[in-house]
Amino acid sequence: MINPVTHLPVLGLMLGDMTGIGPEISARLLAGGVLREVAHIAVIGDARVLQLGCADAGIQPRWRSYPNIAAIDWSREEIAMVDLANTDPGTIPRGQISPESGRVVGETLAHMIGLALAGEIDGVCFAPLNKAALHRGGWKFPDEHQMFAALTRHEGFFGEMNVIKEFATFRVTSHVALRQAIELVTPQRITAAVRLADATLKANGIARPRIAVAALNPHSGEGGLFGDEEIRIIRPTVDALRDAGIECTGPVSSDVIFLKALKGEYDGVVMMYHDQGQIATKLLGFNKGVTVTAGLKTVFTTPAHGTAFDIVGQGKADTGALEHALRIAARMASARAQPPARH
Repeated sequence: MINPVTHLPVLGLMLGDMTGIGPEISARLLAGGVLREVAHIAVIGDARVLQLGCADAGIQPRWRSYPNIAAIDWSREEIAMVDLANTDPGTIPRGQISPESGRVVGETLAHMIGLALAGEIDGVCFAPLNKAALHRGGWKFPDEHQMFAALTRHEGFFGEMNVIKEFATFRVTSHVALRQAIELVTPQRITAAVRLADATLKANGIARPRIAVAALNPHSGEGGLFGDEEIRIIRPTVDALRDAGIECTGPVSSDVIFLKALKGEYDGVVMMYHDQGQIATKLLGFNKGVTVTAGLKTVFTTPAHGTAFDIVGQGKADTGALEHALRIAARMASARAQPPARH
């Protein structure tokens, strides 16, 4: 529901795992007002968690509680809060994994997905959550992305996109054992991942994305000397995708692919397994990286870093990645609202 008056997208913000830094960085970022020209942002969750975040940040911003999204007066400058009154953070120990906090995180995200599917919000952004807490809290999914796919009733390929300033990464396989990941490197999954990368980067404003596809084996298998997946699977798939009109290249050995991307040669990198790219992106932009759940009907973004239990309540958590996550969510939501181009 892009606001018809301001033409800004309406985003829901979940405060993250209340035992981590999510409430603090959310409160500090919203209090600064730097995103008012980018999106209308409604905090969705328990007002007591927002108050906890304000206390952690050492600030006292103005905020107003509303019963639902439709009731929000966007002309006001206070932080808009839809209070679900679904937890008391004072009863939960902080700086550690909490099944109760994980349960509430899942419950809040499920509520927000319902709002998105009903057209009341244009996207979901969430401060860092803890996957173990989410799972122990009753949300029995390998990760939140699988949860989002299930709750949006998604069919088909989807994946995680990690965004830093220099480039974005996509995955052929994600949260599975490395032994299983190798078995899942197939032409079908590579094709789906590259097509997803192409479509998602276009939705982020890149007219013709340059995509590099990583090799699986060291030195791209050294001509089959230690692994022939590059010869049998990856190169023929990349060639077929390029013939179909996607600007992609590969396989590129993973010991050089990120150096090339860092120099600006690629807009996106499709990696074969989780840590192949995560190490590079976290090294280059730990406090700025953003994770996008790409390929779903709803926009989902979050900081790429975690709950940072070691600095909870110290008032020094960095808001950079959360700001970038909200900006990307706004850009993607606005792009989806545009009518398709006529040819």
